[in-house]
Amino acid sequence: SINRDDGRIALYRPGAGLSPLTDGPLESAARPADPRHDAIRHHLALRGASFYRELFRAAGGGTDREVLDALWDLVWAGEVTNDTFAPLRALRWRRPARATVRPRLARLTTLGPPEAAGRWSLVDRSGGVVIGAEAVATRTAALHRMALALLNRHGVVTREGVAGEAVDGGFAAVYPVLRAMEEAGRIRRGYFVEGLGGAQFALPGALDRLRVVREPATDGPRVDLLAATDPANPYGAALAWPRRDDADRRPYPRAAGAYVVLVDGVATLYVERGGSSLQPLPAADEATVAVIAFRALAALVVDGRFRELVATKVAGELVSLSPWRDRLLAAGFVPAYRGLALRRSGA
Repeated sequence: SINRDDGRIALYRPGAGLSPLTDGPLESAARPADPRHDAIRHHLALRGASFYRELFRAAGGGTDREVLDALWDLVWAGEVTNDTFAPLRALRWRRPARATVRPRLARLTTLGPPEAAGRWSLVDRSGGVVIGAEAVATRTAALHRMALALLNRHGVVTREGVAGEAVDGGFAAVYPVLRAMEEAGRIRRGYFVEGLGGAQFALPGALDRLRVVREPATDGPRVDLLAATDPANPYGAALAWPRRDDADRRPYPRAAGAYVVLVDGVATLYVERGGSSLQPLPAADEATVAVIAFRALAALVVDGRFRELVATKVAGELVSLSPWRDRLLAAGFVPAYRGLALRRSGA
C-alpha cells in the first residue's frame, strides 16, 4: 500500500504463479495481525471465496468502516484478492462512512459498500486462490451424492451416459469419486457395455441384472415403451440412435413428450412429441418386429397419456400413402379422419 486508500497492483496470467517481482514486497510487507484480520483469514481459509456480509459477520460486526479497513489491510498486504475490479474502482471514490443509514437506502446496503463488492479469497504463493477446507469438503460430498444418483439411475455409469446429465464438470468431475468408491470395494469397474469407453462403473446388483437380460428371452421378445428422456433409454445419450446409413441424419431428440419403443433392448420405433409422427428405426424393417413395436403404443392410450393416438405421418410420409400402413392396421390402428388412430377397446 501507498497510503490509506491507495496502493500498487499487479496482474498475472492464470496459473503463472507469483513472479519474483512480488516476492520481496509481499514477503517484507507488514502482516496485519489484530483480531479482525485473523477472523477474516480464518473464515476465508475455512469457507473459501465469500461475499462481504459473510466477512462482516465473521469479523465480529461493528461498522463497515472498521471491517473494510481490516479487509483492505489484507488486500494491500497481498493476502486477499477479489474476483472483480469493482471494489478497486470504487475505492478512489470512497467517502467517510455515515453513522446511520436512512431507511430507504437500507436495502441497497445489504450487500455492503461498493468498495466491498464481489467475492474475496485468500491468495497463496502460487498465484491462485485458497478454495477453503470446508468448501472442498462440501464439493466432495456433493460429487459423492451425484455419483450415487448416477449409479442408481443408470446402473452402469459411463462417460457417454454422464454427458447427457446436468453434471457440473461432466464425467471428469465425478470420475475421482467413482474411482475411490471402486478402490474401496463399493462398486465395480470393467468393460461391461461393448462399444463404450473403458471407464465404466457399476453397482454389483446392476451387473447381476445385466447378466440376466444379456440373452433374449425364449418365450418372446421383451418390449419396453419409454419416454425418450427416461434414463433407462440409453439412445441419444450413452448410445447413438440406429441409422440406416451414413446419409441418415433424421433428428431423434431426447425431448419431453417423445417416446421410444425398445424390442429386446434395441431402439425400434421413435414417437415424436404429440404422437402424430412415427419414425420406424432399422430394427422395424422386419414386419413382425414392426407390428410388435406399433402394438406397444397401445399403452399410451390405456394409461390415459393420450385420449387417442392419431398417426398422420410415418417415416416422413403421409400415413395414407405409406408402406407402413398395413403394419399399423395389423397392430390395431383403425382409419380415422386425419390418419390412423389407436383407441381404447370399445371407444
